Amino acid sequence: MDKKTLVIGASLKTERYSNIAINRLRNYNHTVVAFGLKPGKVDDVTIDTELINYDAINTVTLYLNPQRQEEYYNYIISLKPKRVIFNPGTENPEFYKLLEQNNIEFEAACTLVLLATNQY
Repeated sequence: MDKKTLVIGASLKTERYSNIAINRLRNYNHTVVAFGLKPGKVDDVTIDTELINYDAINTVTLYLNPQRQEEYYNYIISLKPKRVIFNPGTENPEFYKLLEQNNIEFEAACTLVLLATNQY
C-alpha cells in the first residue's frame, strides 16, 4: 500500500539517513516528496526548498533535531498527516503534545527499520 511520505530534512548527501530513507521508500513503491535546505534530486524525488501544501500526506518522517523542528510545527500540522515519525535523534515531547491535540499519530522509530520489518 502506497503511503505518500514527506521527508523533512532531506539531504543530497548519500551517506545521510534522510537520503537513504528516500531511496528505500521509493524501493518500496511509496510516493515521496521532500523538503530540504538545498535543491536537487534523490532518485526521482525533487527536494523542494519551499514549503508546499502537499495533498494526501500519509506520513511525515523527520530528520531535523528538535530545535530545528519548531519552525515547522504549524506547517506539518496543517498538512494533516496520518502520522509523524521521529527518527533517532529527532524525538520531541513538546511536538508530541501538539500532534496529540490535533489527532495526529506519532511514533519515535526509524523509518529504515520500519520498512525493513514490514511495519511501515
